[in-house]
Amino acid sequence: MAHEPQPYPLNAEAVRTWSSLALAALGRAREDIDAINVYPVADADTGTNLYLTAESADRELADLLAEVTDGTAETSLPQAVRAFAHGALIGARGNSGTILAQLLRGVADVLGDEPAGRDPARLLAQALTRAAEEAYRAVAHPVEGTMLTVATAAARAAEAAAGTAADVAGAAYDGARAALAETPGQLAALGRAGVVDAGGCGLVAVLGALWQALSGREPAPEPIRGRAVPVPTSPEPCAEEHGGPAYEVIYLLEAAETEVDRLRARLDSLGDSLVVVGGDGLWNVHVHVDDPGAAVEAAVAAGRPYRIRITHFGDERRRARGERSQRAVVAVVQGEGLAGLCGEAGATTVLARPGEPPAVAELADAIREAHAREVVLLPNCAELRAVAASAAQRARADGVRVAVIPTRSEVQGLAALAVHDPDGTFDEDVVAMTAAAGATRYGELAIAERQSFTSAGICQAGDVLGLIDGDVAVIGTGLAQTAEAVLARMLGSGGELVTLVLGPEAPEELAGRLEAYVQHGHLAVDTVTYQGGRWSAPLLIGVE
Repeated sequence: MAHEPQPYPLNAEAVRTWSSLALAALGRAREDIDAINVYPVADADTGTNLYLTAESADRELADLLAEVTDGTAETSLPQAVRAFAHGALIGARGNSGTILAQLLRGVADVLGDEPAGRDPARLLAQALTRAAEEAYRAVAHPVEGTMLTVATAAARAAEAAAGTAADVAGAAYDGARAALAETPGQLAALGRAGVVDAGGCGLVAVLGALWQALSGREPAPEPIRGRAVPVPTSPEPCAEEHGGPAYEVIYLLEAAETEVDRLRARLDSLGDSLVVVGGDGLWNVHVHVDDPGAAVEAAVAAGRPYRIRITHFGDERRRARGERSQRAVVAVVQGEGLAGLCGEAGATTVLARPGEPPAVAELADAIREAHAREVVLLPNCAELRAVAASAAQRARADGVRVAVIPTRSEVQGLAALAVHDPDGTFDEDVVAMTAAAGATRYGELAIAERQSFTSAGICQAGDVLGLIDGDVAVIGTGLAQTAEAVLARMLGSGGELVTLVLGPEAPEELAGRLEAYVQHGHLAVDTVTYQGGRWSAPLLIGVE
């Protein structure tokens, strides 16, 4: 005679099992969820973002459990659930992943307190209710028919359930499934596309994993409504796509809660799809804007932003409508304006702060988030070559074909992007981009911070240093005079195009003076000028 499986206790092992099962479920459903992603932006990456967020949460939890190796200590439920939520926070990707991170934080806010002596079933119901409430608060302008609606329905069903924690989880799962089926009637974009909400679909998978972890019973597989329906390809697939912001900006932020309140107001005035999650001094910020530099500048005013990621939606939307090539470009840049330039050229950008280069894991994540089988990586810094190589190796282990072009400056990266051909073969594209970068000499102006010996002699603090191909070639006292001296040396061996990238310290008249200088002495040489934005060098020079 068959027996019903016995429910498992709500403890640290249950959280570990939940995490593993949720990651596996999202991995299986990832492509189907991507295929029905039409809101808030039809960029076909909701499933991938949820998976990457869950993967980060699972990794943090596994690291915690791995610390207990001698058998003298045991991981508690509060420790496990806090690690689970923290991992999701620091690895949250996209709108849906950021909301998932806040849902898990809500769960941790309840289960993270010492639960001894409390009814596990009621505790879990309260945790799911807190999760839905905190997720709603994290979204600047909540919309019904989305992941938030599904989370609320799950919480209500959990509060109404009787029995064990497994029964509560089962009720939440059933409530979420029922709510998900109703989303096309609540959100016009979903109804027109004939799909359910993609984020809600992912949440159902996560709640199904919770029920399985506590009950020992596997949820029956069910088709995803609209899984065979591609992202809309009509000229006007949904109103939300037209007139929307051009960039997605994501970053982690260390800041006080009072500063984050002001940041929310500022970002809300700049764009839409604003989600700010976290607490206790660490936040994950997600917003869609037309001015990514302003979004980053707002973060600098609030605290310390890092792991800054800027993605241009034009390329993502083309991919989502079936125009996706198998290839993407990931570029590391130092400067908000440079991030915008690379984004407009179709690259996913990793914005680095001065003195804070990206780590291997950050570049590896950026490669994976490009959602391509082939990726060209532009480190744009000589010191990042080893980091870029290691990140590429990690991505190759996941089956991504990666080529690192040894760009040592952003101007070499811009030259490589100018000849990038996503429709050509991978090898031909890499060769052409490498050749363009190699044919570009690069110069830079920097301000000396202290007295030191250089290849051009002894400099004093405050001197303007003119570097050519990484070596100090000129020591001057003014930006304009030093820049002209650097240009004279660089153009002495010929050139057809000069690229000038001005930093925030450069005076407004510098661009005009340098353009006139080039035109006067080299009539056949063209000049283009860009603004590098915050964190870029005072001046970058490229000569092709």
